[in-house]
Amino acid sequence: MNAQSFTPKFQAAENEGGATPGYAPGPSPQQAASDLRAAVGERAQQFVQSAEEQAHLLKERAIEKAQQFRNIATEKAQHLRESANVKVAQAREMANEQWVGARDKAGAAHDSAEDYIRAHPTRTVLGAIGVGFIIGLLVRR
Repeated sequence: MNAQSFTPKFQAAENEGGATPGYAPGPSPQQAASDLRAAVGERAQQFVQSAEEQAHLLKERAIEKAQQFRNIATEKAQHLRESANVKVAQAREMANEQWVGARDKAGAAHDSAEDYIRAHPTRTVLGAIGVGFIIGLLVRR
C-alpha cells in the first residue's frame, strides 16, 4: 500500500472525531498497526510472487541449457563415433594388408624351405638330427 491509500482513512477520522479545524490527528495506533500489517503482507506477497517468477525463469533457463548441453554432447558423441568408425576401418584395412603380406611371406618361406630340402636332402636330415641332439642335451639338464 502506498501513502495515498491512507488519506481517506485520515480524513474520515478527522470528520468523525470532531477534531479541531486545521489539525489532522493521526490514525489510531490500532489503525496504524493494521495498515502496517496490510502493507507488509502485500509486500510479502509481492516478494513471494517475484521469487516464484524468478525461480520459474531460472528453472526454464536451466532446462534450456540442459537441452543445449544434451544436443551438443549428442553431436560430439556422433562426431566421435564417426571418427572412431573411420579409424577402425583404417586399422582393419591395415591389419588385413599386414596379414596378407605375412601370409605371402610365410608361403614364400615355406616354398623356399621345401625347395632347399628337395635340393639338399642329406644336409637337411643331418641338420635335423643335430638340432634334435642339441635339444635333447638341453632338456636333460
